[in-house]
Amino acid sequence: MKVIVAVDSFKGSLSSLKVGEAIKIGIKKVFPSASIKIIPMGDGGEGTVEALVNATMGTFVTYEVTSPIGEPVESIVGILPNGTAVLEMASASGLVLVPQDKRNPLKATTWGTGELIRKVIDSGYKNILIGIGGSATNDGGAGMVQALGARLLDQEGRELPLGGEALINLKSIDLSDIDSRLSEINIKVMCDVTNPLCGPLGASYIYGPQKGATPEMIVTLEKSLENYARVIKEQLGVDVKDVPGAGAAGGLGAGLVAFTNAQLQNGVDTILDAIGFDELLPDYDIVISGEGRIDQQSIYGKLPIGVAKRALKFGKPVIAIVGSIGSGTEELYKHGLSSIISIANGPMSFTECMENAYELTVDAAERTFRIIKSSSCVF
Repeated sequence: MKVIVAVDSFKGSLSSLKVGEAIKIGIKKVFPSASIKIIPMGDGGEGTVEALVNATMGTFVTYEVTSPIGEPVESIVGILPNGTAVLEMASASGLVLVPQDKRNPLKATTWGTGELIRKVIDSGYKNILIGIGGSATNDGGAGMVQALGARLLDQEGRELPLGGEALINLKSIDLSDIDSRLSEINIKVMCDVTNPLCGPLGASYIYGPQKGATPEMIVTLEKSLENYARVIKEQLGVDVKDVPGAGAAGGLGAGLVAFTNAQLQNGVDTILDAIGFDELLPDYDIVISGEGRIDQQSIYGKLPIGVAKRALKFGKPVIAIVGSIGSGTEELYKHGLSSIISIANGPMSFTECMENAYELTVDAAERTFRIIKSSSCVF
């Protein structure tokens, strides 16, 4: 049996590489002679830099930037052999950087992501890939563009404070001091979702709750982003409100398109192309994918579905081993997944699952392949 293990990280618990190693151990308990290829993956969110650097034998550099709540953090950037710099907004403006009791999407800012872009440009890189996923923010990339020199002004001509809440007072945009080098930079955005900026499937309603937004906050943030999109359209001539992926990372996708002329592209496909995934598939029998939590939202560009769509073209079954299973997952089987297996093997709290994720993943992989061994499948 030959198995590809292409999994995302279990955020806050295991890196994609560790998840892959655990799955390999579980498979080997059932099929000791199995040939297993582990491909650490990402979808534009946390783990993307690691995945691309490992896939291409690149290198890492580190920059100090500002977290979503104003604290200094170290952000790792990948440098690919072709000179492309790969950034993760999660390492500068990510939810993992904010303690749960300090999460407030009304105030959280993408300023650090703007700092990171500027530092990469300072280092001489002209081709930039940015993974936008796992954000703590809902500011439409306003903090990012403010860090790059733009001024976002209220009716009195005063600069807006940082955070998505302030955008409800946006009246004008002053780009006279924005970093002029942006016109010479090619920015491509690896986007892990296709949500628009506003509306019931937009940044605030879909992703606000996981960042700590209450129903009241969501209404405020939605109005703020609607106003932000309106002013951008009126003054810059760019309509970002309904662009697929504009709602990614709390609307950072919209900000990058509007202010840096960035191109949004699917993060999963970018990485799968970089590692030559389609060329590998014909030689393997089965694919294992997975992520920390899988639910109906995974349809919108998440890793297991991206992998499953590729494998489906070659007639290869794909099983997702995941940290937890949310609602609406029956829809995922229509997109190429053969089965979904949770690592939880009995009643347990979320904390217990996180703390024992490695051992539970080994067990889940073993259970999965014991079913395969006892079935009529022949490999």
